[in-house]
Formats: sequence, C-alpha cells, structure tokens
Amino acid sequence: VQLVESGGGLVQPGGSLRVSCAASGFPFSRYAMKWYRQAPGKERELVASISSGGGSINYADSVKGRFTISRDNAKNTVYLQMNSLKPDDTGVYYCNAFILGRDHWGQGTQVTVSS
Repeated sequence: VQLVESGGGLVQPGGSLRVSCAASGFPFSRYAMKWYRQAPGKERELVASISSGGGSINYADSVKGRFTISRDNAKNTVYLQMNSLKPDDTGVYYCNAFILGRDHWGQGTQVTVSS
C-alpha cells in the first residue's frame, strides 16, 4: 500500500488550495478514504471521509461548507478542495486508508495559511 500526498503550500487567509492523494498497491475503488490533519502541538484530527463509491461523505464541523472531498476511482486518487482557508487550517494533511484491520498513511503534505 502506498499513499502519496501532494499539492500543499503557503496560501493567504481566504485563499484556496487543493491537495491530492495518489494511491497504489490495493483495490482503491473498494475502500473508503479519509483526510486527516495535524497542527503543531496538536493531535491528528479527522477532516473528511468519503465512501468507496463516493456516495457517503462526512466532514468535521470546523471545515463544513469550506472543504470538499472527492475521489476519482479511475485515477486511484482522492482530493481535498479547501476554500476560505483560515490560519487554523494550518498543518500537515494526511490521507488514510483502513485496510484489513490496519491504518495506512501517506507522508503528508504541509498546508500553511498565513499572510
């Protein structure tokens, strides 16, 4: 299993960013995917999740209405579109797959929201 995040960077408050996670080594279309983030000095928190077919989506209250999770099963990729970004959204963003009783993580991509 390999998960590779990309697309992070520095953005001003109110700006937008899209992060991606390319998956390989498992039947991607059969598994739900999740995005987590971890801010400095804080625990990793669940941001959004999407079911295998994309029909069931959930968000943390802190990002509802601003973030959109989506997936392209033909490309084995899950996305997180982030709009109206706030400084509190700063952190390392990780994608996650729970496969055969075990969590799998990517290396993360840094998102920094600052003026």
